[in-house]
Amino acid sequence: MHSAKAVIAIEPFAGRYEDRPQADAMASNVPDLALSILTADCGPILLADTEAKVIGAAHAGWKGAVGGVLEAAIGAMLELGAQKPRIVAAIGPCIAQASYEVGPEFLAQFTDADEENERFFKGGQGDRLHFDLKGYCAARLQTAGLARVDILPQDTCAEEKSYFSNRRAVKRQEGDYGRNLSAVVLQR
Repeated sequence: MHSAKAVIAIEPFAGRYEDRPQADAMASNVPDLALSILTADCGPILLADTEAKVIGAAHAGWKGAVGGVLEAAIGAMLELGAQKPRIVAAIGPCIAQASYEVGPEFLAQFTDADEENERFFKGGQGDRLHFDLKGYCAARLQTAGLARVDILPQDTCAEEKSYFSNRRAVKRQEGDYGRNLSAVVLQR
């Protein structure tokens, strides 16, 4: 959906896809219930407060990240008893800055929100820029006050033997591109 909506999961989502909660983030305090995120260049963000026994997961594309999906995931975790200074986060495999070419109109959407966001862009050819989705998400998580944020180095677009990539598939005019799954589970 590329939204900023988060839900609390207390059991597996069952039934038809259309009947399931529509959100891009979730939190849970239920042991053995896996929270999973499907991505194909967007950032899978996995979170945990092991002391409170609360986990979270977010699908952070640029729209969701700008819109507040990371903060929504943290908010859902706080509802279940987590505390920001104890939450650790991992930004999983997603598109890296070298592969994430955008136009100047894209930059404006970020700098209109906060001029300091320009630091997540570096120049490319002509008017093209390269956006650092991982860095942007990490900065938002750090600003939220989390204990630690780890960033995995993989580039879903460049590492074609290991990951699915929407951007790579579109550039090659391929059909469906598959999805990558990232999951977090609270063990008993």
